[in-house]
Amino acid sequence: MSGRLRVAPITLAAAREYVRAHHRHNAPPVGHRFSLSVLDDDGALRGVATVGRPVARALDDGLTVEVNRTCTDGCPNANSMLYGAAWRAARALGYRRMVTYTRADEPGASLRAAGARRVAELRARGDWSTHSVSRPRSPRATGGVERVRWEWVA
Repeated sequence: MSGRLRVAPITLAAAREYVRAHHRHNAPPVGHRFSLSVLDDDGALRGVATVGRPVARALDDGLTVEVNRTCTDGCPNANSMLYGAAWRAARALGYRRMVTYTRADEPGASLRAAGARRVAELRARGDWSTHSVSRPRSPRATGGVERVRWEWVA
């Protein structure tokens, strides 16, 4: 690889498989509005992003999308490239706002590089699948973790 990256569309099935194989703490998303990939000069898949409806009902106003997942193999600049391309695509489709979340212990450098603003710090919450019966926590569960919401606004 000479260091040049390019963005390309990708199917949800292929993006889900990449996330399943490479993401360190989240499972693949269930659905999407659109998905993007980053490829190197040799055509090797270096990362993916899935963009869908906001998970938080209060943000689901028809003009907002959420980057539900990004995942890369560690290729420099791939993550910020995915975020930037997702925002350009969302704006081109008529969306006025895009949000995403990180764990509170993640620095967000890729998000800042792509023009996102840190807008909220969120306390840890339970999983969607929390039951009254105690069960082992999945290593890919998102509950119990403090998060930060980031956004882009047109």
